[in-house]
Amino acid sequence: MLLKTRAIVISAIRYQEKSLVVKCFTQAEGLRSYYVRDAFGNKKSSQKNIYFRPLSIINIVATHKNKGTLEYFKEVHLAHPYTTLHTDIAKTTIALFVSEVLHHCIKEEEQNEGLYAFLETALLWLDGHDEPVNFHLIVLLELTKFLGFYPNGLESHTFFEMTEGVFMPYASSTCLNDHETLLLRRLMGLKLENRAMAFHITERQALLKILIDYYTIHLDGFRRPRSLDVLKEVFS
Repeated sequence: MLLKTRAIVISAIRYQEKSLVVKCFTQAEGLRSYYVRDAFGNKKSSQKNIYFRPLSIINIVATHKNKGTLEYFKEVHLAHPYTTLHTDIAKTTIALFVSEVLHHCIKEEEQNEGLYAFLETALLWLDGHDEPVNFHLIVLLELTKFLGFYPNGLESHTFFEMTEGVFMPYASSTCLNDHETLLLRRLMGLKLENRAMAFHITERQALLKILIDYYTIHLDGFRRPRSLDVLKEVFS
C-alpha cells in the first residue's frame, strides 16, 4: 500500500554504517518505523538527514506492507521548515527532551488525529515564539489527556494523589504536598501563550520532577529521558 501523509519525526537511530531507522508519528496511521538506506556518506545523503532531526514535520509518501516490519519512504519533504527550533539551543534541548518522552509513551499503530494535531500545533508555536521555558511542562501535562491519565477530580481539594490521578481533601502517602499540588493546579491553568514568569526556576524544576514521576507511575516501561539533566542545566 502506498501512503501519503504528514508525520512528526520521533527518533532517528543510526543502523550499521550508513543507514537510519526513523520512527515517526504519522497523521494517517499513528506510529510507524522506516528504514532509510544510505543516509550517510555523501552530499546528497547529508541533505537527506535534515528531514530526520527530532520533531521535524515532514510530508511523506511511503510503502506500507503492514507486516510488523520496517516500512520504506518513497518521497520525503519538509512540511514546515523550522526557523529557530533546530538552531536555538534552548529550543533544541526542549525538542530532544520531548522527542524522548514521545518515544517512550506513544505506542499505538493507529490513527489519532487529535494527538497529531496537538503535537503539530505545539511544535509550530515553539518554533515561532521566544519564551519557551514552560513549553515542555505544558506539553507533558496536556499529553496526559491523550494517554488517559490527565489529573481528575475537584481542583479545589488540597492534595493531588499520584496513583489514581485525582485531587483529594486529605493527604496520603502517595499524595503531593499542598505546595506541590498548588503548582500542579497552576500549571493546569497555563496556556502556551502565557508569559515566562508564571513560575520561578525552582518551581519549574519541581513541576518537571512531578510530571516525570507521574508518567513513571502510569506508563509501563517509561524511562527517565537521558536529556533531562541537559534540560535542567539549560533552564537553571
